[in-house]
Order: sequence, then C-alpha cells, then structure tokens
Amino acid sequence: MTDYSYGPLVETDGIAVIDIFNYYIRTTFAAYPEQEVPYEFIGMFLEICKNYPSVVVKDSEKNVAGFGMLRPHNPMPAFRHTAEVTCFIRHGETGKGLGTKMLAFLETEGKKQGISTILASISSLNEGSIRFHARNGFSECGRFKKVGMKKGVVFDTVWMQKFI
Repeated sequence: MTDYSYGPLVETDGIAVIDIFNYYIRTTFAAYPEQEVPYEFIGMFLEICKNYPSVVVKDSEKNVAGFGMLRPHNPMPAFRHTAEVTCFIRHGETGKGLGTKMLAFLETEGKKQGISTILASISSLNEGSIRFHARNGFSECGRFKKVGMKKGVVFDTVWMQKFI
C-alpha cells in the first residue's frame, strides 16, 4: 500500500504538474485547452491560486500523483467567500480516493480563509468528474449549453456547487 502526503503546490512541482495537466489536455475533455501547455504554465497556476489553498499529492517516492487548487471565482470583494476548484490526478492513480482527500484538504484550508462556497466548472463530456463531484457533496447549479468546443466537439459547461 502506497502512502501519500499532501502539501501546497510549489514551483518545484511544476514539471510533474504540467505533465499531468497535459495528459488531460491531450486525451480528455477534463482540461479545456486544445494544445498542450509549456512548463512555464506552472507560473499561471501559482498566480491564479495565490492567497488560496492548493495541494499536491505525492507518493512515498515523492512522485506527484495529483494536484488541486482553489482560486477566485470573481475578483470583486463581494465574492471573496466563493472559490472555484480544480483537481487532476495522474493517469493510473485514479480510483484510490486521492481526489476525495485532496478536495477535503482544500475545503479544510478554504474554510480557514473564509471560503464558504466552492464551485466547479466541468465539461459535460467529463461524466466521471460530474459523478465525482456529486459523490462529494456538490450539486448541479447551472449549465451553459454549447459554449465549449475542443477537437471539433461542442460541449456544455456544467456548474456544480458545494457549501462548506
């Protein structure tokens, strides 16, 4: 049984984090970009989650197994208690409960910062993520129809919400 550790996302995790993200860009509709991103993209991740909780999961050999973050839903102060969540697990590591533990980590840390609502924007073609969020207390609160297109395929964005 592999032991996993959970800690904040830092720049030195960048190569592994971007490799995970690029896998989902290439093979699924879970990540919205159509083209792989360069390793420097870690800077954008760090910037968007600045002052918000983030998490990296590492196995016992210190390999990154997944990452997640909360980020502002809207920069206006009226929305400071609401955050959006992003989580990705390395291919081959899914189904082990890592996503649930990452989400719990982000919720606990988010509460400490006054976050009371978490939103998730999910491609309608990512049924696994929709099920995951529903199993973890999220409910669908909105849907924007036919707003996304990737690889020539049109999809909806499903918005899910959880009060923490």
